[in-house]
Amino acid sequence: MSLPNAAQEAFDAFTTCHGWEQRARLLMQWGERLAPLSDAERSEANRVHGCESLVWLVAEQHEGRWRFRATSDARLLRGLLAVLLARVEGLSSNELAQLDLNDWFSQLGLQRQLSPSRSNGLHAVLRRMAELTG
Repeated sequence: MSLPNAAQEAFDAFTTCHGWEQRARLLMQWGERLAPLSDAERSEANRVHGCESLVWLVAEQHEGRWRFRATSDARLLRGLLAVLLARVEGLSSNELAQLDLNDWFSQLGLQRQLSPSRSNGLHAVLRRMAELTG
């Protein structure tokens, strides 16, 4: 499966980083790219449960393809969400169900730095995506 444009951009950017400090800085920059959610979108109905930090996720479908918007109160997690959203942008429900989140973060050189709680939180986001698109 070919990567969406934003995912290819993330792949190119993160694979040229040397070390965690560069990746962490890049994650913070990617997190700033997330479109803000309105107060109404930061509702309990859009909250992702299973994350230690507060995370909200909104999904929209256009012509069988999904578009997500998300944010978090945690800066590093916003960056992780941004690279996750770059990877899932425009996927169909079937493609989304087949996504290997661990593989994606490994490709970016981020897997080893994901604490268990962050990893659990990202998997909770992916589960919520599956609920919204299923």
